[in-house]
Amino acid sequence: MHAAVRQNRHDRRNDYDVTNTVQVSSPPAVRNAVHEIFSETFPGASFDKLWLAFYDFERLFTGRYPGYMGCDTTYHDMQHTLDMTLAVARLIAGYEKSVEPNDRLGARRALMAVVTSLFHDAGYIRHGERDEDFINGAEFTMYHVSRSADFLRRYLPELGMSADVGVSSMIVHFTGYELDLDHIELDDPRDIICGHLIGTADLIAQMADRCYLEKCRDRLYSEFVVGGVAVENAKPGEYIVRYKSGEDLLKKTPVFYQQVMRDRLNKKFNRVYRYVEVLYEGHNPYIEAITSNITHLVRIISTGDWSLLRRRPPYFLGVSDAAREMDRLVKRHLASFKGRAIEAKDGLLMPI
Repeated sequence: MHAAVRQNRHDRRNDYDVTNTVQVSSPPAVRNAVHEIFSETFPGASFDKLWLAFYDFERLFTGRYPGYMGCDTTYHDMQHTLDMTLAVARLIAGYEKSVEPNDRLGARRALMAVVTSLFHDAGYIRHGERDEDFINGAEFTMYHVSRSADFLRRYLPELGMSADVGVSSMIVHFTGYELDLDHIELDDPRDIICGHLIGTADLIAQMADRCYLEKCRDRLYSEFVVGGVAVENAKPGEYIVRYKSGEDLLKKTPVFYQQVMRDRLNKKFNRVYRYVEVLYEGHNPYIEAITSNITHLVRIISTGDWSLLRRRPPYFLGVSDAAREMDRLVKRHLASFKGRAIEAKDGLLMPI
């Protein structure tokens, strides 16, 4: 990693990437950064479809895409997707520099992977007619990836990418937990690589976020409540509690990190996070930022000083007053549970 980049990270802004060089709350800024990476990696390749995809992504998340209501999930907001998409582009560039010519993805497949990344959380966005019975996109938490796949099936033909529908709608599942990833079979192993790159980027980008800990406590927990992950009805008079609060979720995060590094990033995704190191002189800014976050969290848990989590990152949503409505919805959900609380044995944290 260049010395200037490492120095910048000490003064990293809340809505900037791990290198503190790209404003990941800004679609044009990320589009330009991805364009630069794409042009260097695939000289002469057209960027037209990616430009259109970024344009449509911004419209979808801000409520200007026909039929859709905009983003109202406070954790899975516009910044998360843009941050993740930038990470995908970097991983692709590093991969292309690291492998033999016959194993490279090529411009067309790379385009498909980046577009899939842009819409990997489209399933959280409510449709005005089909989803009129739902109040918030977090209600789709447990099956939002399947909804994203459905969106891609409808959207890619409009972008002139009908041939990519089958692969894109499958590899998007590498960002979630709805399918057993070992059972996903594709004809070309390079498509599986794209899935590994996308799934890896989704994890490392959010866990490397400068405000990851505050966002987990204050936003992801709320989405888990609304989505039926934190607390769920078991049977009449009983309900299961996986996370008692945002702080409880954070207390279980170090164990999750160990599991996700060992099982998902290293085993299922074959350590493809290492390809970003080609771009930064052997350093991995994402893993370094994640390590810093987890180290800070362990220190907070051991001392019990939760006041150390004091950052207040901005929201990047497409529905007015969505953050306040989310707070009200969480209180309503929690108040609806009556009877005996049972603590869940499988307190798995899923940053989905």
